[in-house]
Amino acid sequence: MRFTFLILVLLAVFSLRAAPPLAQPETGPTSTVRPEAADAGKDVVHQLNSAFTKVFEIVAPTVVIIEVTKKNDGPDTSALDDLFFQGPQDESAPRRGPRSLQPIQSEGSGFIVRADGFIYTNYHVVEGADQVDVKLKDGREFKAKVVGTDEKTDIAVIKIEATNLPVVQFADSETVRVGQFAFAIGAPFKLDYTFTYGVISGKGRSKLIATGGYSISDYLQTDASINPGNSGGPLCDIDGKVVGMNTLINGLNRGLGFAIPSNLTNEIGQQLIAGHKIVRPWLGIRIESLGDDPTIRDLFKGLDKGVVVRTIEADAPAYKSDLRPFDVITKVDGAAVTTDTQLQREILKKKIGQNVELTVWRKGQTLKIPVTTGELPNEISQASNEIKPPAPTKPEESSNKFGLQVQELTKEVATRLKLGVDRGVIVTDVAENSLAAAQDIQREDVITEVDGRKITSLASFKDALNKADPRKGVLLYLDRKGSKTFAVLKADG
Repeated sequence: MRFTFLILVLLAVFSLRAAPPLAQPETGPTSTVRPEAADAGKDVVHQLNSAFTKVFEIVAPTVVIIEVTKKNDGPDTSALDDLFFQGPQDESAPRRGPRSLQPIQSEGSGFIVRADGFIYTNYHVVEGADQVDVKLKDGREFKAKVVGTDEKTDIAVIKIEATNLPVVQFADSETVRVGQFAFAIGAPFKLDYTFTYGVISGKGRSKLIATGGYSISDYLQTDASINPGNSGGPLCDIDGKVVGMNTLINGLNRGLGFAIPSNLTNEIGQQLIAGHKIVRPWLGIRIESLGDDPTIRDLFKGLDKGVVVRTIEADAPAYKSDLRPFDVITKVDGAAVTTDTQLQREILKKKIGQNVELTVWRKGQTLKIPVTTGELPNEISQASNEIKPPAPTKPEESSNKFGLQVQELTKEVATRLKLGVDRGVIVTDVAENSLAAAQDIQREDVITEVDGRKITSLASFKDALNKADPRKGVLLYLDRKGSKTFAVLKADG
């Protein structure tokens, strides 16, 4: 349907361009399109047709089909099911029962980047693989080994023992323009070397998957039809050059596909081929653009743009600095930042161990805070609530208007629960559907400040709450197993 519409548009355009002005007829009907104009339009369509087929002829020999076999450890409830390539169950596959788990087999795509057998694909294609088999366009099959992976960008390199292989050419993804043709080649639903086309629908798409607030890739968006099995395959331009690696979809048949830009793909891929460990700088903060949370927007009077520090991770570089939750970062080494994505890009430009000066807005004052970058860990620890708070040794304070139940924190409790502080009040319960629950306040959180007032006892906590106005918003500073964060309790009416 799309191609028919394209042909009609091209015929109409070239008819208007090629046809000379029509003389007024003396009698009888006339054709609205002169034969020579129609022929010119057909020529253009034929040229476009040749260009499309040429893309496939150039790129297809460099594309490989990857078959992965891995152990079946039971059902996998991945949080990425909505975006990573997940297809319907293969009805022809043997059903697996809990007593006899058969190995899991899956299929993806990749493309050859060196004549001696190095291939780029997605990390999630080969993740946990016990065996990787590669099939070439000419029918040859090889065993492959995983050379290196980078989970955070979903890029992997595998290698087969072969020589004189055809290789892809890369385009500069920075020069890709929205609206230009895009072509995908892969093996959707095990239909090897399926070729589809569309356009680049968008650039700079970020935060497509939940990664703890740390998103590295700015994806290319395309409406080229890509489906399960296209993972790791190339997204190409009209010249047959790779502009991206297909990696994500948002549901089937929605026209929402995403690809890792070629510049990032090749940069990470070359480092993996060279055997380098992929390291990245970080500050150890969870952030959001000012205005993302309208419930706290009124608390930043006099500030229009910036990046709010939501959480400072335990023992992270920022934890050792004077940076605090609820600070708003407006500049990094003098470069203005207005969104969380901009801030992250500025930090990624730095080296590990480099001193960075943050310009920070804090309650109406502008501060300069130095932070030394650290190395982004593979896993960012999450505060756990597995240990139940001990039975209260002191009376609890109940605040029904907030939905909080707290008790005074003692050194004994702080030591037993391995908390990061030993002064304040500890949350022992949070009522469902309460203000506190809506702000994700959790059991074992320690409240250390309320609206700028230090909390050292139940009495100081009660006094601070009595002076607070929930209609304007009550700012709580929290310590969560060493991490620093905040919550704003705001009520309507």
